[in-house]
Amino acid sequence: MSFSIFNFTDTLNDALDSMGFETPTPIQEQAIPLILEDKDMIACAQTGTGKTAAFLLPILHKIAVNPSPHVHTLVIAPTRELAIQIDHQVEALGYFVGVSSIPVYGGGDSQSWDQQKKALIKGADIVIATPGRLIAHLNMGYVKFDHIQTLILDEADRMLDMGFFNDIITIVDHIPKERQTLLFSATMPSKIRQLAKKLLQDPTQINIAISKPAEGILQAAYLAHDHQKIELIVHLLKGKTNYQSIIIFTSTKRRVSEITGRLKREGFPALGISSDLEQQDRETALLDFKNKKVQILVATDILARGIDIKEIGLVINYEVPSDAEDYVHRIGRTARADSTGVALTFINEEDVYKFMRIESLLETEIHKSPLPEHLGEGPKYETQKRKSGGKRYGRNRGKGGGRGRRNNKSRGRK
Repeated sequence: MSFSIFNFTDTLNDALDSMGFETPTPIQEQAIPLILEDKDMIACAQTGTGKTAAFLLPILHKIAVNPSPHVHTLVIAPTRELAIQIDHQVEALGYFVGVSSIPVYGGGDSQSWDQQKKALIKGADIVIATPGRLIAHLNMGYVKFDHIQTLILDEADRMLDMGFFNDIITIVDHIPKERQTLLFSATMPSKIRQLAKKLLQDPTQINIAISKPAEGILQAAYLAHDHQKIELIVHLLKGKTNYQSIIIFTSTKRRVSEITGRLKREGFPALGISSDLEQQDRETALLDFKNKKVQILVATDILARGIDIKEIGLVINYEVPSDAEDYVHRIGRTARADSTGVALTFINEEDVYKFMRIESLLETEIHKSPLPEHLGEGPKYETQKRKSGGKRYGRNRGKGGGRGRRNNKSRGRK
């Protein structure tokens, strides 16, 4: 199947050819026809499936066919990084089609506010915004969304995790009730369904089942007490020059600082990214990591969503994610586009039950590697499992879990 089946405009087809789009991914194949037919839609799909192009391509086609002086589409994203990434993709495709966009996000100085204000007053075809900053502009009275035809909520589950439910409802009150609404989410918990009932009309649901890691990911875990974890990272990374890019996920800003500081003292090229950084510094850090100027990026989950960087060879989970789906999302940063990668997770005594849930989701036991001798002993997995009332999961039932394995579920291309 090729993109020709969608009957896009010639200019949009030229953009696809120029950017190397050849075959639609599953989410694109299913979503694009529905969006072209103006249907409301809920799509459960993770980053890496081509979901951004899945909603941008039909929107760009619509705007090219029926241009308007008003804002056509509003895209709401949870983080500045994701808003910027979507805007960059609009710029790349819109260059051929003649479609304009405005990114609206917080964290900048008064000059960035003024630039956003002028752009919103002047107008554009597509506005991509984070909820808080957009509401601040809406409250000033100069933003006119009276003619919006499509509302897109990207990473909706993350927005709700960040407490944006009421903000989303406030924004929706400023746009027409008669519109197309598209909701994209990596997971589909009950709160997402509640939001969908409020905002969508008779939606079609698409589920791109990426509930298991990519085929090329070799997974393993270490049982480690908290005081052993940074030493374990240092041990694992020494001499690992074969990994061009490494991401370390942690749950708090404080840990980002601790890990980054220790790695720098050990001579590792590392950068931390958290909400404490100024916006310009965060963008610079991401760009340096993307351009391979820095080997290691330490980040929290919220900031990591939407980072689209290829050739990440190693992902380290400093803590076990609270949600099994988040684990899949984290390690999905590696082994993209038919490459291979390694995903390591550190499990303390309190995280054993959460990791058992992950193994249940993956239907396999992930290999538990022994700690280096100089770090001493870590928690005993089987002991903690019995305390949790846990059961064995999956097909590999050898002592200590099965070997690091590669799952046979392939992922969609970009």
